[in-house]
Amino acid sequence: MRFAIYSRHLKPKDLPTTRAFFQLMEDMGIELTIFKIYHEALKKHIHFKRPIELFETHEDLKTANADFMITLGGDGTILDTPILIRDLDLPLAGLNLGRLGFLANIEKIKMREAVEAIVNGAFTVEKRSLLQLECNLPIFEGNNYALNDCTIVKRDTSSMIIVHTYINGEYLNSYWADGLIIATPTGSTGYSLSCGGPIIFPNSNNFIITPVAPHNLNIRPVVISDDAVVSFQIEGRANNFLCTLDSRFETVTSDYIIAVRKADFKFKLIRLHNSNFHANIRGKLLWGLDKRN
Repeated sequence: MRFAIYSRHLKPKDLPTTRAFFQLMEDMGIELTIFKIYHEALKKHIHFKRPIELFETHEDLKTANADFMITLGGDGTILDTPILIRDLDLPLAGLNLGRLGFLANIEKIKMREAVEAIVNGAFTVEKRSLLQLECNLPIFEGNNYALNDCTIVKRDTSSMIIVHTYINGEYLNSYWADGLIIATPTGSTGYSLSCGGPIIFPNSNNFIITPVAPHNLNIRPVVISDDAVVSFQIEGRANNFLCTLDSRFETVTSDYIIAVRKADFKFKLIRLHNSNFHANIRGKLLWGLDKRN
């Protein structure tokens, strides 16, 4: 069995857990292919007894023939991986070294139990929708997928922007706001939630359009079917605006006509049998907790 291992960086505070993880990989006889930049940091602290294959791009990962991908980090680390995995049949699990852990839901104390469950097939795979961005001008170097959200926000001025929004070519609204978020169900617990958007269950087949600090107080988030194509034209006092896909960003102008739709493939997230979305949001958002007692 082969695991692809991805992380952004190695923090000193995470070194004990990281050493324990790779020792577990050695003990269980799991072959590894590791993200090249991460391996450069690891080899200063960890001695690998067996040869390690490295990957850097989607094409590298395609030829690695990994069975699973494991990320070491938080939710942001997982958000880096859709442009690496793309349409590969590669389920992913996240070891949570971050804070909240909506996606990276394997806690450090359950690391061995989780890896054994993956090896033994004691898990389910949740298929999460991805956003795909299309534009009349080159953008994101073709890496135009997002698991959480796409945003269009102001950049060079404190003045609000206007985002003219269309669904399947039909005019919806002109949002006078600091920006606009288009979120998947997975992204409903991220930036969209902090701007007043609803929580959407993973298999709901919806997108959420959530304004960021709208000028008109009667403007509220809307939920639409994910088979729609949502397109945008931007205007404002400044010449430059910001377009993001998860944690990646590009500067755009009013010449950019942007559209988002559901990608043709899904992101496969491993969910262990003792975990589910209901329990996850209850635990992370402290639902049902009475602080009076």
